[in-house]
Amino acid sequence: MANKTKPIDESLISIPFSWGDLVAYQEGSVVSRSIINKPEGTVTVFAFDKGEGLSTHSAPYDALVEIVDGTGVIAIEGAKFELQTGRQIIMPANQPHAVDAPERFKMVLIMIKSK
Repeated sequence: MANKTKPIDESLISIPFSWGDLVAYQEGSVVSRSIINKPEGTVTVFAFDKGEGLSTHSAPYDALVEIVDGTGVIAIEGAKFELQTGRQIIMPANQPHAVDAPERFKMVLIMIKSK
């Protein structure tokens, strides 16, 4: 069960897990699960169905994305990067970025909220 109110998903404490096992694909949807949600930063796992995505937006903090299953397209300031399983990319603070799913894929988003 996803944790939306506590600063850490207590069901995962001291238990080995795999990122890809934490969220399931859902037809026509983007599914997310917050693992850590603290003032200093967040860790969220996403599952994107084919054709889904996140529209262009920006955030005031740096973020690291890791693809944990499939292939996703990350756009940063208009430049598109196709990333496969095991690849990472840093999305700099305050730069417009978007996410597209040419196929089903899962990713981990780690956002560092310090300046």
